[in-house]
Amino acid sequence: MDVFECLADATRRRLLAALAHGEHTAGELAGREPISRPAVSRHLRVMREAGLIGVAAHGRERRYRLRAGTLEPVQTYLAALMHPPVPESAFDALDLEVRRASRDQRRSDGPPNQAAGAPSIDTEEIA
Repeated sequence: MDVFECLADATRRRLLAALAHGEHTAGELAGREPISRPAVSRHLRVMREAGLIGVAAHGRERRYRLRAGTLEPVQTYLAALMHPPVPESAFDALDLEVRRASRDQRRSDGPPNQAAGAPSIDTEEIA
């Protein structure tokens, strides 16, 4: 089961949210949910197999924790939805506007006292 399938279940999302705040045993997690401890254990196994959580033995206890970086595919997917790529056509319009602005700027950059269309006078030739 991949990360997205694993997160499709509301109980697993709640368990994952609890594990995001620190390590817990299956018993501690079962106390938070209106389901049996064996059901919580099955959900934890699914999340472990999906790579979302890790487990460490501390004496007789097994403590579950969220594995760092395992939600990156979800973050990447959601970021792509929130900030879709800009279509090429938007750049075409921007390029056209930049060229127009450059052309208009060149047209208005003549000598300060020269009327439009009047011949220019080279001051070095006069001297």
